[in-house]
Amino acid sequence: MTKSSGMSQRTSNGLHAAIIMDGNGRWASARGLPRVAGHRAGAEALRRAVEAAPDLGIGVLTVYAFSSDNWRRPQPEVSALMKMFHIYLRREQAKCVEKGVRVSVIGRRDRLPRLLLPVIDECVSATAQGGKLNLRLAIDYSSRDAILDAALALKGKPTREKLSEALGGPDVDVLIRTGGEQRLSDFLLWECAYAELIFTPVMWPDFKASDLASAVGEFHSRERRFGALPRAALA
Repeated sequence: MTKSSGMSQRTSNGLHAAIIMDGNGRWASARGLPRVAGHRAGAEALRRAVEAAPDLGIGVLTVYAFSSDNWRRPQPEVSALMKMFHIYLRREQAKCVEKGVRVSVIGRRDRLPRLLLPVIDECVSATAQGGKLNLRLAIDYSSRDAILDAALALKGKPTREKLSEALGGPDVDVLIRTGGEQRLSDFLLWECAYAELIFTPVMWPDFKASDLASAVGEFHSRERRFGALPRAALA
């Protein structure tokens, strides 16, 4: 079952930005390093994004940390990633509390390492009062599974509003994918129905606060019509 840890609603009146953090392995391979080195560098890039997000008007930041399909990767890499999640949550918990960052985790729990579960619960509980940014980590996450679980759990006649509420998160305003690929890869499919999509060739470990600022600037430069006519056509 897909599970959401903590409340996942909009923390403030800010944007909901979602990031597919792609390119860690290729970044490492290009430097003759093991893939895990790219994931470690990616954790530093995530810290930069979290620190920069509130000043850019982002109230909710959802990042694709580990997809349900990532279990197909070599076992040593998967094990290293699970250890990194453990270390990241432990290491960043106090800083998140200090900076007003509320941590939520979305995705399945039943396949995660047993020792990781209390670390998730502790971090979610300790940061629950954070009101500056809601950082949502998608771990063992599949959007199609989440939609299916939410639909099956609905009582009575299903509606868009009920399904959105069951999924537990606000609509995405802007989705960013690093690494040059241009697809959603089963990430927040329902929530991204009207998201602005921004694809960048920058590998995730190289993604800086300035890159996030550029993406937010690009978002604000676009006219979001939600199926309506452009403003100029209505003038």
